[in-house]
Amino acid sequence: MPRNRSFSCLSGAALSANATLANTNICNGLIGSDILPGLDSPNSFRRVPSSSSLSRLDILSTSLQSNVANLSCSAPSSFDSNENDSCLRQPTSAPTRSDSFLNAVEVQVAGGAAGEDRVQAVCSEENEWLFCAIYDGFNGRDAADFLAGTLYESIMFYFNLLDSESKQDVPRAPFECSLDDSMVGIEAASAESLMRKSADLEMEASSHSFRHRVLDILQRALIQAENDFLHMVEQEMENRPDLVSVGSCALVMLLHGNDLYTLNLGDSRAVLATFDEGNSMGQSERLKAIQLTDSHTVDNGVERTRLLNEHPDDPTPVVAGKVKGKLKVTRAFGVGYLKRKKLNDALMGILRVHNLISPPYISTNPSLNVLKISRSDHFVIVGSDGLFDFFSNEEAVKLVHAYISSNTSGDPAKFLVEQLVIKAARSAGFSKEEFLNIPAGRRRKYHDDVTVIVIILGMNQRALKASTCI
Repeated sequence: MPRNRSFSCLSGAALSANATLANTNICNGLIGSDILPGLDSPNSFRRVPSSSSLSRLDILSTSLQSNVANLSCSAPSSFDSNENDSCLRQPTSAPTRSDSFLNAVEVQVAGGAAGEDRVQAVCSEENEWLFCAIYDGFNGRDAADFLAGTLYESIMFYFNLLDSESKQDVPRAPFECSLDDSMVGIEAASAESLMRKSADLEMEASSHSFRHRVLDILQRALIQAENDFLHMVEQEMENRPDLVSVGSCALVMLLHGNDLYTLNLGDSRAVLATFDEGNSMGQSERLKAIQLTDSHTVDNGVERTRLLNEHPDDPTPVVAGKVKGKLKVTRAFGVGYLKRKKLNDALMGILRVHNLISPPYISTNPSLNVLKISRSDHFVIVGSDGLFDFFSNEEAVKLVHAYISSNTSGDPAKFLVEQLVIKAARSAGFSKEEFLNIPAGRRRKYHDDVTVIVIILGMNQRALKASTCI
């Protein structure tokens, strides 16, 4: 990567627990193998050739069927044994500079699947940004597949709108300062300093406004995806009533320059490893783990209180530590039966929530954040909750730091998943080999699907190599 970039390596790895590796055909094949061609392999997070046009899938609810073909996603070429663990590589042709934010001609794309987890990453070297996302599906794969097939495209669509709106704005005149009689004696240098400070303040205010617009775009794209998905579920629930209970967590990260944007819905987690410059201890002791995302579960007191306050007329919004006795997560994509009475009525018997008094009970309102990356920040671990069932934030950061300190070209995400396997096997009384020989599905009793992305920040030069799963 060019040396002026704010990250130098992307690493990804995954481990399946659920026996659902094959790509699903969402809603009778509307989104299936033609759309997500590289997501049906246990060697998840493979490199996908660059696409010359990643146009937005315009899946408006009124014209769903006719527009699905608009989604552009390159099919994977044949991979030899040396490329199965490759991810983001240099493009083979010189990129063409684009004026639009996130509107790149040459991008490198990676995607993968592990059980019901889906993961994707898109990088543009020409416009200097990285998009990555983990979609942790549950009760089926359809919601995670839908997000993997549409959310990035929808975000791109809204960013293109932002570019168009920005170009139509009338540029404001540069800052001007008029001097009255009392300022005649001020030296020219002082006046110039005042102008520079004022210009800096105006630029900072503009940057602040832009960051808020980026966060707004991420949220708007997620809401659009949710509305489209639930509309699709309504059309198909007579033939596939199971779709009303299918959902997914979503964790999206966008790194542009030194700005790290985060959108989170559910219990996946992003953890920043940063050095405490004021600490005189050794390097490893100075490394702190800072969680960048909220955990949207009933175990989070803030989330539990919010849920209770939003349903004052319902005496049982939480039953047995779960929302309506069904889910631990309080915010998620999909799961329409906990959001709309019509979708709940599609279920039969004990699957139906019989006291759905005041839906929606599951929120689609994400946590949003933007962080300015500093020189002290070392790397970010992005993982589905299956990772943090076994490691605390601090433990995960220490493991990755120890690995990258002693390996100049290895895969820290794969190492972290390997350590999880060892720990899970030991807890279950198996050797590592015995544990991995347990078929996916049966192994779910010992661990959840695990997906991990490690983003090395700053100038810590490493091989541009990422990832296999175990």
